[in-house]
Formats: sequence, C-alpha cells, structure tokens
Amino acid sequence: MSDLFKNQLALLREKMARIDSRYQSEPAPATRALPQGREVATSAGTHWEIDKLWPAHFRHGSADVGALCELPQDLLEALVNEPGVNVPVTRWAFLDTETSGLSGGSGAFAFLVGVGWITDCGFEFKQFFMRDHGEEPSLLTALSDHLSRFDLMVTYNGRAFDQPLLETRYRLARIPEPFPRLHHVDLLYSARRLWRLALESCRLQELEQRILGVERHGDVAGGLIPNLYFQYLHTGDFRPLVPVISHNAIDVLSLACLTAIVPAAFRDPSRLTSAPEMVGLARWFRNEGRLEEALGLMREALKRKLDEELMWETLWQAADIERKLERHEAAVALWSELSTAANPRQAEALERLAIHYERREKNCAMALEMTLAAIALDESEALRKRHDRLKKKAGGPKPGRLL
Repeated sequence: MSDLFKNQLALLREKMARIDSRYQSEPAPATRALPQGREVATSAGTHWEIDKLWPAHFRHGSADVGALCELPQDLLEALVNEPGVNVPVTRWAFLDTETSGLSGGSGAFAFLVGVGWITDCGFEFKQFFMRDHGEEPSLLTALSDHLSRFDLMVTYNGRAFDQPLLETRYRLARIPEPFPRLHHVDLLYSARRLWRLALESCRLQELEQRILGVERHGDVAGGLIPNLYFQYLHTGDFRPLVPVISHNAIDVLSLACLTAIVPAAFRDPSRLTSAPEMVGLARWFRNEGRLEEALGLMREALKRKLDEELMWETLWQAADIERKLERHEAAVALWSELSTAANPRQAEALERLAIHYERREKNCAMALEMTLAAIALDESEALRKRHDRLKKKAGGPKPGRLL
C-alpha cells in the first residue's frame, strides 16, 4: 500500500470520526409537545385535559352557536318516548369518543373523550386525553365527575358504541360508571328516519356537510385514528394526533348543532321542504301510529319532486294508510293509480283492487278482471287460487228475483 493511499485513508477515517462524534453529542430532536391544556390530578392518577369555547357569535356552517341556549327544554321529547328528557339545555352533555378500535369489545378503550355543553357564553368543550395506558383510571374518574353536572347525554351512535365501550372500561377499572342516572338521546336513529331517503349516507360528517354546510379541511379519516394513537405511544410524538383532537371537537360541535335541527323537524314538519325528508318522517309517524300526520306528509311529498321508485312506494303506503283509516274510496283511487303504470307495486295494487271488488263491492266480474291482470304481471299460487274461486262465483247460477 503506497504512502499516498495510506494518508488518504487516514484522512477519510478522521473525517468520519468527526461526523460520528457530532451526531453522538447532539440530542435527539425533541418531539412536539401536547396541545395547549393542563395535567389534571384525580384520586386515580393524572391525565391531560384540553378546554375550548366556541363563543356565542360563532357560526358553524349555517348554525348559530349562540342560538343553542334558546332551544326549548322539551325539544328532545319529540324524539324519545320516555319521561325525564324535559330538562334545561344547560344540563345536556354532548359526548363523543376516539378509541383504540372501531369494533368495540373489551380490548378497545377510549383514549380521548370529548364533552360539550351549552352556556350563555356559547358552546364549551372539554377533552379528556390519556397520555399512556396507565392514565385510563384517572380519565374515567374525571369524566364521571364532569358528567355529574348534567341530566341528559346526547350522542351519535352512542347507544351501540360509545356508551357500551365506556361501560366496559369502567367495569374493568372497578370505577362506578356515570350513565345510569343520565337520560340518553342517540341522535343517529332520528337522523336516519329523517334523511336516509334524501341522502346517500347518514354519517355525522355527511350530515355536517349536507345539512350544516360545514366543509372540513385537514381532517383525518376515522379508520386511521387508532393507528395514529398507537404511533404516538410508540414514538412520543404527538404531531400525528393533532388532527384527531380537531376531529373530535368538530364532531361534538356538529352533534350539538344537528340536535337543534332534527327534533325541530319532528315537532313541526311544516318546516320541511325536501320531499324525501317528508316521506322519511311520514314513515316514522306511521310506525308510531300517527296515521293522519303520516298521510298528510305523504300527500305533500307526492306534490313535489320524488324519484320514481320512492314515488310508487309512497303511493302504496298512502293507500295502505287510507285502508287502515277505512277510507276505502281514497284507497281504491291510489291503488288504481298504481295499477295503470309499470312499477314494483303494480301487481299488488291489482290484487288489492280484486280483494276490494270481491269483498266490499260484491262485484266478482271486476274482481276476476283485476286478478287476471295481476296474474299477467306476477303469477303466484295465491292469485291462481283467487282466480279459480272468482271464476266459479262469476260463472255460477244467479239467485232468482222474488216477484
């Protein structure tokens, strides 16, 4: 090996040693700190809390946050058939969780719980965050203490997900849960009744965009949230969770604003302008036995723009309500309309007409004609039996007249 080569190799080794020593002496880059908040101590340990206020003058899309405090305290009675929901709006808690898994189960836990409430100053909001697994008892203790201020809890799919998951975590931690004393209104069920025919989806974010006119920017998909939390636990870097904090906050604010809209439609259907919304609410009225109200909404919806499939189905349901109310002429008119055009209910409408003419009009010839028309569209054993019976009746001897 030449002296020149040895000198170059020595210089290279010296340079690499200087680089190594520089990186070894420099501390690792500091991870981003937790969002502005405070460490809270409870009898079960410590956890992190974040507070926020949307002032009364704030607008969330088309919703006026300041108007929330003016909501009537009996507003939610239109959605649930249970006593005790007539309480001041300042005693309502709006709750949403972010969890380690979307399927629930005893292995899943809520690492972030957001609770909002209405005040004269606007909409206040508190988030309970566990910085590691050991902080769960403290989070649950503080959440229970906070919810003791309220009489009613509003969630979105909370009956099926949020509350059962939290109940499981309270039991595992052997901490008394706060839910037995709280009335629970899950807005999802009412929102589905109202909008499932009008919108492709009744997800909270879909309603937020379509009903409130809120467009989120930089939001995180719900399916990614569990992995982001585990990434934070592994690295200590909170930055990936920043959009999760915002996601949870907007969910709760949107829930509160939608709570001002959904019950109002149930209390005063005349404010509805969309025909599919009218039909959706009419179906709920029908299931509740409020037939006249259901029929009125269906009639109004049929005057407006409906897609064909929903129009035919609404005509069929309106006819069925008229029959139940024993307004047979009105029912016949609707069945006749259904029977004269190709639609999914045409054969059934013809069969209903056949039953009407046979049993009420005692017109076997007309009943047979309706039955034959129904068989031509959708032959069945029941229609064939009806055909054979009517044919015998129509062709049998007629009673003589008494002079």
